[in-house]
Amino acid sequence: MAARCFGEFMGTLVLILLGDGVVANVLLKRSKAEGAGWMVITSGWAFAVMAGVFVAVACGSPDAHINPAVTLGFAVATGSFVKVAPYFVAQVLGAVAGAILVWLHFLPHWRETEDPSLKLACFCTTPAIRNFAANLLSEIIATLVLVFVVGAIFSKAVAGTGFVSGMAAYLVAALVWGIGLSLGGTTGYAINPARDFGPRLAHALLPVAGKGASDWTYAAVPILGPLIGAVLAGILLRVVGI
Repeated sequence: MAARCFGEFMGTLVLILLGDGVVANVLLKRSKAEGAGWMVITSGWAFAVMAGVFVAVACGSPDAHINPAVTLGFAVATGSFVKVAPYFVAQVLGAVAGAILVWLHFLPHWRETEDPSLKLACFCTTPAIRNFAANLLSEIIATLVLVFVVGAIFSKAVAGTGFVSGMAAYLVAALVWGIGLSLGGTTGYAINPARDFGPRLAHALLPVAGKGASDWTYAAVPILGPLIGAVLAGILLRVVGI
């Protein structure tokens, strides 16, 4: 289990370094990518998922969940919860470490950026329209899609076609890209409790120049929404028999 947890830690670290990194690249002042827009952010997150999956597997986790929601969803689908707690811890710690590296990488740019909300967005998600129920529903739906479609990608029926062999990481990355493009504009599509909580914690603890509050009043949404969506997806996977 130690090797698997190390893989989850490293994979999540890379996920956050590249994922939050692309957000910082686009939002922080005097970055050469400043203002590049949503397409760049969603594409960067897709590539971050691909890289994180490869790193997780190479470092010891053949599951390469790099997301507590995926871990919980598949635990519900299979009925085995033995990996949930250790993976959760490894994934959150990896997310914190990745966020710290983002802060270090863009060190001069935090002071150049006046708007504290832009700095926060480089670490964690914020809603376009703040409405607890609507925001929670968005995260539930997007995460349900993530976990259910990942289950479909790795299902015996799809595997039998021979298409998935060697393509899994790319297909999951494309799925995350699609979710970002189609469903991500409401809440910033956390779809991963570690992805939001770990960097939000790092934002609260790090001496980020000119930062504001870490918006803990919203933090429950990107944690509870993905977990609820994951449970629903796990139940659906069991019912459908995928």
